[in-house]
Order: sequence, then structure tokens, then C-alpha cells
Amino acid sequence: MTSSGPQRRTVLAALATVLPSASAWAAAAAPFPSRAVRLVVPYSVGIGPDVVARSLAERLSQRWDQPVLVDNKPGASGIVAFGDVRRTAPDGHTLYLGDTATLAVNPLLHASLPYDPARDLTPLTLLFRATFLLFTGGTNKLRSIPDLLAAARQAPDRVTYASLGNGHASQLAVEVMARAAGLRMLHVPFKDAGALFTAVASGEVDFTAFGINSVAGLVAAGKLRPLAVAARQRLASHPEIPTLAEAGGPALEMHPWAALLMPVGAPAALQARLQQDLLAAMATPEVRGRAELAGFEITPSTPQGLRDRIEVDIALYRPLLDEGRITRF
Repeated sequence: MTSSGPQRRTVLAALATVLPSASAWAAAAAPFPSRAVRLVVPYSVGIGPDVVARSLAERLSQRWDQPVLVDNKPGASGIVAFGDVRRTAPDGHTLYLGDTATLAVNPLLHASLPYDPARDLTPLTLLFRATFLLFTGGTNKLRSIPDLLAAARQAPDRVTYASLGNGHASQLAVEVMARAAGLRMLHVPFKDAGALFTAVASGEVDFTAFGINSVAGLVAAGKLRPLAVAARQRLASHPEIPTLAEAGGPALEMHPWAALLMPVGAPAALQARLQQDLLAAMATPEVRGRAELAGFEITPSTPQGLRDRIEVDIALYRPLLDEGRITRF
């Protein structure tokens, strides 16, 4: 798949209409749920998205009177998990937790993918979003957003930032900000979050962008200093941290998100049933509370709302690749 404009619009449009298939007719004839439901999650066990997925699975299991099993398939920015899901029947018994990378970034990054998010998946609802903050080391000389931006203006590509690799949400967040400010900064990729945080805390790398829950311990110990929240409003849990605009930076939001989808081809009635049940489960105090503890905000939507979110993000991130800020594979 390429990232050309006409083809991308065709891909997005395909999310809205799906031709009936033999598997769709079979799904229409079968009761739901008639057996255990599998929720495929492209993350490791125990990290934030997996925690939310398991809480959701518990609520759905109670609602459906069938087991809802979380199947963790991390690797390759969701490509491994997606490859599994696309081979399953659209009968509602396989659901997929997609995210910004899988649905909006990978199609831009990769000249060829073993899947097409529009052709192979049907959107159901957004699930949650995170909020990114910018952090420097506790002893770093860049003690504010104006300090950081001024240093980058004085010495382009000398101010460094850490991320978990090319195209990762932590890189996208910084490059969106840098582009809005008309600046260039030097990307330092890491394979491991622990090594990344150590490098920023020690001053080896100037700053990074992550959710507050990922680094709460380091912030409490004074090893990392939060500079700003990339959102319209301050965090209720940390009202002392200014928004990016309040801190003197561009008025931007950085919200990586996750969503729920199913294999393409399901009848409309089954899609509607699944979305209704998912929204009901997401509204429970248990799911919302578990998400908040993991640093996320539950964000239910219509299927069209999810399509719109994908389209907005593609438009936001495409210039980063066109300008060489992020490298295509």
C-alpha cells in the first residue's frame, strides 16, 4: 500500500461501505455470541492498554455470558496482531484493539503492508486516549518550553529528544510540535523505555514526550521534570503542570488513542449490536476507573467518529514524512 493522496482517500472511503460476502451471510445466520470471544491486543501483558482491555473483557463476559479472552500479540507496531485478525470470520467472535500506529501511522510509514486497515477491518468505536507531556531531566539546563524552543532555534538539530523508534507516538508528538514551531530537533531512538528514561534523566538526551503514568516515579523522585501538558486543559491529577500553550509553546494536543474494530464483512445488525454492547461496557465505573489508573481517558464514539479520527491523524502526520522528519520504510 502506498501513501498517495487519491489512494488514501479511497482507502478511508472503503471503511464506510463494505460489500456483503459469503462469510457475512454466514455470520448473519449464526447466533452471537455462541462461544468464547477473542479480543486481540497488540501489546504485552500488564501494560496500560492490556489492563484496559482486560477490564473491558470482564464486563463484556458478564454481559454476553460467554468468556471474552484477551489474546496478546505484540510486535511490529500491531502488524503481527492484525495479520491474525484479518484471517478470521466476521462473526463477532474476534475483536481487535487497534491504535494510532496500526490504523493511521503504519499505512504512511510502510510502502507495503500485509494488511489494509480500511479493507480488512470494520470500525466500531474509539476506546481511550492518552495525553502526552514533555519531560526533561531533573538537572537539565532547559528548564522550560521557551528554553527548549530557543535552544533549538539557536542550534538546529542540536537539541535532542528521545523516542521508542521511528514512527512511534513519542516521536510523532515531538515532530508535530517542532514542525508547528518551525524547528528541527535531533531524534535519538531507543528500543527500551527504561533506557530511554535513564538517558533523559541523566541529561544524555534533552527531552521526551510520554504519558505521566509512564514516568510518575521518576517525576516524584525529581529525576524527570514535566514541562507542559500537550492538551487543551491541564491534567486534573496534576493541575500544577501548564498546558503547552500556557507554557509558551504551540497550542497543540498530543493524544495517542486506541479503538475497537472487527474483521470486515459483518452484517449491519451484528455491527450495531457489538457497538452498543461495547459502549455499555465502556461506560461502567470499573472500566473507566481502570483506564484512569492506567493514565487513559475512555472516549466512546460512533464508527464514523473513529473514521474521522483516522482521517485527521493521517492529515496531521503525512507532512512529517513528506518533509523527511520521519523516515518511510
